[in-house]
Amino acid sequence: MSARKTTEHKHPITVEDHKELNRIHAARKTTAVSDALQFPDGDQFEADLNEIFSSDAESSGEIIAIALTDSDKFDHINRDFGVEEGDRILIATGKYIESCLPEGAKIYRIGGDEFAILFRGSMEREEIFLLLNDMKNNYDVKTPDGVPQTITVGLATAFEDASRTPELIRKADSALFRAKIAGGNRVALAREEKMVPKTSHYTQDQLQRLSRAAKQEGIGEAILLREALDMLLKKYDV
Repeated sequence: MSARKTTEHKHPITVEDHKELNRIHAARKTTAVSDALQFPDGDQFEADLNEIFSSDAESSGEIIAIALTDSDKFDHINRDFGVEEGDRILIATGKYIESCLPEGAKIYRIGGDEFAILFRGSMEREEIFLLLNDMKNNYDVKTPDGVPQTITVGLATAFEDASRTPELIRKADSALFRAKIAGGNRVALAREEKMVPKTSHYTQDQLQRLSRAAKQEGIGEAILLREALDMLLKKYDV
């Protein structure tokens, strides 16, 4: 038995082993928080948005907006206080956000320390912004050493900021990113974006295929490029 243990210790854990252990740990953590909150997930969030964009919500004048929330400097909590404490804060945060929402709004847990909110009804964007700002200001969750935690929010409105699910989510995520870069603990609105001209970074074949894809989908080439870039950035977790 001792010889077998000695042999095992001669072989270090590989990078793939580390990735698998991280995956297992993340799955366990996700299950613990998800079981406590019972919120729909990111897939359901996208499915609900797809249904809205294919409905008559725009012509009927219904206000549709989404908000993405993120806990500020959350990564140190698991490291300094343990996974259980991290789970406690995530659960407390989810329940707090849910308690702040008006009738007709829906909360989702889309991964890690991020939650999404879907607003639909008659509330104007300015009213939603003020509600989210009050929610941010009154957030009162602390770590075991008594340090208050803060949250940051990105807000985007359907039909006004985007007319497709990926674009709307990307707009809200971009607003969230800008707010985080600015120091966090704030609410940011989606804003009009400027695209740089297409350059020699793309081959002629790529540009022709992009043009065909845009015509096929009935949307602009810039929207397709932004969606593709967003997928690339998520792949590399940046």
